[in-house]
Amino acid sequence: MRYVAAYLLSVLGGNKNPSSEDIEKILGSVGIEAEKQKLDKVIKELKGKDVNEVMEEGRSKLASVPLGGGVTAVVGVAADTKETTEAVKVETKEEAKKEESESSDEDMGFGLFD
Repeated sequence: MRYVAAYLLSVLGGNKNPSSEDIEKILGSVGIEAEKQKLDKVIKELKGKDVNEVMEEGRSKLASVPLGGGVTAVVGVAADTKETTEAVKVETKEEAKKEESESSDEDMGFGLFD
């Protein structure tokens, strides 16, 4: 990812076709040593391509990625009725009462620092 970011920075700086030396210089300015193999792969894949077109292609591919799960949770919340909500409130109150009585039994009448 850092190689792509450095490539994009170089393009934004006006260099339409950055070389590996250009990217190494950008990465070196922030203390990152470039791996030659990864850097060459990025250069090879992006050589001769318009960066804006590549990003637009990627954006269209992301649009087709399923996000899953989120919709069912919203539907489940929207489907709650007044009766269900009231039942949950009653259960919550009962659980709170149980927790209070259990916690008072735990200390058995004396504290740790008594």
